Amino acid sequence: MKTKQIILFASGSGSNVENIANYFKFRKDVTISCVLTNKSDAKVIERCNRLEINALYFNRQAFSKSDFILKMLQSLKPDLIVLAGFLWKIPEAITIAFPNKIINIHPALLPKYGGKGMYGMKVHDAVKEHNESETGITIHYVNAHYDEGAIIQQEKTSIGAKDSAEDIASKVHQLEYEYFPKVIDDLLFKK
Repeated sequence: MKTKQIILFASGSGSNVENIANYFKFRKDVTISCVLTNKSDAKVIERCNRLEINALYFNRQAFSKSDFILKMLQSLKPDLIVLAGFLWKIPEAITIAFPNKIINIHPALLPKYGGKGMYGMKVHDAVKEHNESETGITIHYVNAHYDEGAIIQQEKTSIGAKDSAEDIASKVHQLEYEYFPKVIDDLLFKK
């Protein structure tokens, strides 16, 4: 059986990257080819060093003003491209080149609290501010618009009246860690 290749994009600490790496750690049928980041000081680079995963920093020129990243992705032939806390919009040339092969995880139940600028604690603060009784995660395909791709899976968690935005974030992270690797696995092997 051919080994499935994953490429991850991340902008921050890389906790989802590490969780995904640990999930597939002992699997011979899945390889993380590399992790790409748009921040030269992102903590994900330190995690990749510790996990012995190739990591590459790129700037905006390489990403959206040239075809450098597109050509690199095409040369690596990934089975799936996973956005794990990546904050830049994916250029349309990349979404066209990899239809239904790029997925993202959003820390809310889309279409609520999605779109440009809605990430991380900004989402959890908005959920708290609107006194929502539940929130969750949305794993979706990436298209040319922020958080508008077809939904693959959503998982929910309840919110108590006394839960802070930090409590909400913690509950959402638990859902991310539990479900994101499983959905990746399912998509790779069409379970």
